[in-house]
Amino acid sequence: MSRISIALLLLIAPLVVAQTEWKREIIKFDQFEKLVDQQDDVLYVINFWATWCGPCVKELPDFMAVNEAMKDRKDFKMILVSLDEKSNWQSEVIPFAANNNLNVDIYLLDELRRMNYWIPRVDKKWMGSIPATVFYKNGKKLRFVEKQLHKDALETIIKEVSAL
Repeated sequence: MSRISIALLLLIAPLVVAQTEWKREIIKFDQFEKLVDQQDDVLYVINFWATWCGPCVKELPDFMAVNEAMKDRKDFKMILVSLDEKSNWQSEVIPFAANNNLNVDIYLLDELRRMNYWIPRVDKKWMGSIPATVFYKNGKKLRFVEKQLHKDALETIIKEVSAL
């Protein structure tokens, strides 16, 4: 391999890695509110889930399939918000994300003791069960679904709320 080829690979490799990096952060609810209050014409699909939640785990491949199909759209972003215990972040959530190819930003909401405060702020009708998915655009909540979503239902909702 020539020196020029090696030099090009060294220049391009960090760009390729950067494109496949997703955020993995522990956040508080006020940070979550800032995250969904973007005025950028992007549809944010926010899924609340946990590694211990059977229906959550079951729906994640469908969410990843939809995300993969829409990954080139600049007006779409899927985010997973884990409701696992903070103490399980490194030992369970991060490995679970890697093992299940969860190729989206993942946040752990470190506010489990304040659920009575933030759950009604996400949606007044939310009883707190998961999975739950919220659709936001320009800081406005467009739809809230408190149940497991399959690929077809998720795609239908995305089409409906994208038109709003």
